[in-house]
Amino acid sequence: MGEREALDVLVAHIPTTHTEQVLAALFAVGAGEVGEYRECAFVQQGEGRFRPVGSANPTIGTVGQPERVVEDRVEVAFRRSLRAHVVAALRDSHPYEEPSFHVLVNAAD
Repeated sequence: MGEREALDVLVAHIPTTHTEQVLAALFAVGAGEVGEYRECAFVQQGEGRFRPVGSANPTIGTVGQPERVVEDRVEVAFRRSLRAHVVAALRDSHPYEEPSFHVLVNAAD
């Protein structure tokens, strides 16, 4: 049995109205593949908070005003070599001009 490539994890906050759209884009570039399973994700609902400032062009809300949005915290594993593609797919499919996300690097690999 050959070595498997290290899996890292993308964690993103997505308005619930767009979660399926973003997940489809992530799955299309190979995120969510774990062994013999595909389209794997963890999704948990919560409240996103932000205040657009300056020259922001918010999808939701008004510049200068605090905003609260029902969002999903989405976690998907991906092969490390796909990182640039996964992040690009997130940015291209996410409705916000500045999506909230981070990548967790699996230090064990």
